[in-house]
Amino acid sequence: MVDSAKTFPHPLYEQYVLQPFYRDAEQYYYEPMLVANRTHVVMLAKCGIISHENARALLTALAQVEADGLDELRYQSGVEDLFFAMERKIIALVGAEHGGNLQLARSRNDLGYALTRLAIRPRLLQVIEYLLQLRTVLIAFARKHLETLMPGYTHTQPAQPTTMAHYIAGVLAFQERDMQRLQFAHRINNQSPLGAAALTGTGFPIDRHLSARLLGFDRPMASTYDSIGASDNLTDVAHAITSIGVNLSRFTKDMLFWATRESGAIRIDDSFIQISSIMPQKRNPVVLEHLRARISRMIAQAHGVVIQCHNIPYGDTQDIEDEIFPFVFGSMETAIEVLHLYRAVIETLHVNVDYLRQRAIAGFTTVTELADTLVREANLSFRQAHSIVSQMVSYSLEKNLTPTDFDNVLLAQVSESKIGQRISMPDAMIQRALDPAAFVALRNLPGGAAPESTAKVLDEQQAQLTMDFQWLSSVRATLSRANEALQHEVQAILQ
Repeated sequence: MVDSAKTFPHPLYEQYVLQPFYRDAEQYYYEPMLVANRTHVVMLAKCGIISHENARALLTALAQVEADGLDELRYQSGVEDLFFAMERKIIALVGAEHGGNLQLARSRNDLGYALTRLAIRPRLLQVIEYLLQLRTVLIAFARKHLETLMPGYTHTQPAQPTTMAHYIAGVLAFQERDMQRLQFAHRINNQSPLGAAALTGTGFPIDRHLSARLLGFDRPMASTYDSIGASDNLTDVAHAITSIGVNLSRFTKDMLFWATRESGAIRIDDSFIQISSIMPQKRNPVVLEHLRARISRMIAQAHGVVIQCHNIPYGDTQDIEDEIFPFVFGSMETAIEVLHLYRAVIETLHVNVDYLRQRAIAGFTTVTELADTLVREANLSFRQAHSIVSQMVSYSLEKNLTPTDFDNVLLAQVSESKIGQRISMPDAMIQRALDPAAFVALRNLPGGAAPESTAKVLDEQQAQLTMDFQWLSSVRATLSRANEALQHEVQAILQ
């Protein structure tokens, strides 16, 4: 049994809570804390709440703190967190008369939630950037394979012929939606809680809009209570990351199947292959296994955010402060790794085009078009045509025939047996209906598998990708202008 400690902190509390969280704060909060402190000082001075002299002393001290670096802010027992460590150093540099006003009209509550939002922002934008890069590579990959035939699958079974480009256009479609989720998460996160103080605001005449603008936030949060109680900025990030993970995991599932010898669809580049220690023939596509595992980790981290925000009071609580760091930042950092690695895999991926073309017709995947042709040419209902073709397939499987063995003789025999009517059709028409390239070419409706239809989809996706790149560039330009404005205000006080 551990004896009770007489002074703060208890050794175990220090070991398991304060020290790990201090290390997290050094990693995630240090730079945001410096910029948030400078912003607060500028705002207090411009609002006439502190004197010009006081503001200059505080900004000079903050410059010294930054110059000395984190080594001068090492964890000290009894100093609860990085905030107090920085405040103590500032007071030591300029005295309590000036240094003691850094926290005027502010609480650790609104500051802490602002720092979290500031720390999330660059990492979330980096996730967005890497997803944009992956989409860029996938569009280029798809354009190379507009006519690369392959079997499309439903219920894990060969269903109909399609193209590799048509499949990848589908992947790009869900990635567009994932981008929208990330942009929404950024919009919700990019609001300033500063000015809420503990939760009710402050009696000092502060300018919340100025603080928000200098930190690159879009606006102050409307409610001071919500400013220190909200967690949906965290869960929105988690939801976006979860969607990326779930969608990519399904793509990865297919990739792993395509990479098998049985499928033979793709060849992973040798730079991502590991060999067996005993079996000389093995080419293990382990990069896909690592991606699958890391996607699972990413989803688990994102779910941790949601679970930790669940069933807690609506207000300031440690559950959505220090305790959530490993989940929220871990999910974004893992997402960056996954997206970056996936880009390299696609850039170096080899597709076995000729073999895929052969497999596109295997398993009678084109017979839907034969049924459609019977409807058009023999004036049958689709259900009649379906029953005839289904019987032709069953007979062929029983006799070990292939689609190339389908002819007018077989059609006539089966149709007479199934519907009591002897249907005749030229062999050339039957074989054309069963040709995978012809099958795909006929699917030329918007979004269809035909190369020209898929090319139009890719053009639209490229246009959206360009707009998304422009959005990211605009956001970063706004942040750069905010930082320049802050530096200008700081220099005006210092000079």
